Amino acid sequence: MPELPEVETTRRGIRPLLVGRRVEAVVVRQRQLRWPVPDALDNALPGRTIRDVRRRAKYLLLDTEPAAAVLLHLGMSGRLRVIPSATPAAKHDHVDLVLDGGAALRLTDPRRFGACLWISAGGAPPPPPGPPRLGGSCWGPGAAPPPHPLLRHLGVEPLSAALTGDYLYRVARQRRVAVKNLLMDSRIVCGVGNIYANEALFRASIHPLRAAGNISLRRYAALVAALREVLGEAIAAGGTTLRDYRGADGTPGYFVTSLAVYGRGGQPCLRCGTKLKLVRIAARSTCYCPRCQR
Repeated sequence: MPELPEVETTRRGIRPLLVGRRVEAVVVRQRQLRWPVPDALDNALPGRTIRDVRRRAKYLLLDTEPAAAVLLHLGMSGRLRVIPSATPAAKHDHVDLVLDGGAALRLTDPRRFGACLWISAGGAPPPPPGPPRLGGSCWGPGAAPPPHPLLRHLGVEPLSAALTGDYLYRVARQRRVAVKNLLMDSRIVCGVGNIYANEALFRASIHPLRAAGNISLRRYAALVAALREVLGEAIAAGGTTLRDYRGADGTPGYFVTSLAVYGRGGQPCLRCGTKLKLVRIAARSTCYCPRCQR
């Protein structure tokens, strides 16, 4: 699944091609994505100008004038490209936002776990059935639609100033949950997926199964620094391609060559040579060094 660096890489790729462009039409070939593409998107979006492209956790938001937004999620295998609008659609090309000037933003999603939803100035729709409990206000000052239910309870952004060692230390007090689960809890820190949680914990020398409440303030400060470092490097490398992910320009993410632990279970630790262990934590594969990480 595309994680924060992959979504941010996509945002940076499409934003210069979308901001200031007017949406002429919406073409929906398949409505049954993770949640149905609403009719309101087809009816309300044409004629609006895209004023910004933002990211909140693993979601993308296309802000429009007047105040509204398209909410996009790439799911397991989704991809966004800006292409000539006359480009013939392939089997898994489900939604086109046709722009003035002859271009289109195309959502391709073979597994159909992605989303293309509408947030209107009149209010966000009721929560779709069955989503995880996510959310948190993503709107800046000024006129804007209310946050979508999927965004309302999201925690702090990992690359923002709000994420500090002190913040993690405070929210972790009295918690016995594994620190890796705490780091991946979107209500606490949003957008951190399995790949980068593994890598950040390794860089901070913290055992992923260690109880979150038993980690010192100093070590949480080191974890925040490691997380920012690994996310920044991954964004610079265009993300991590393990199977499906491609950036907006069609290129894979090259951070896969820099992975120190993820996907390397049974191989020697790059620091000390100890055989890396592979376990499952909350049904997610977790790789760590039993010697380096305490």
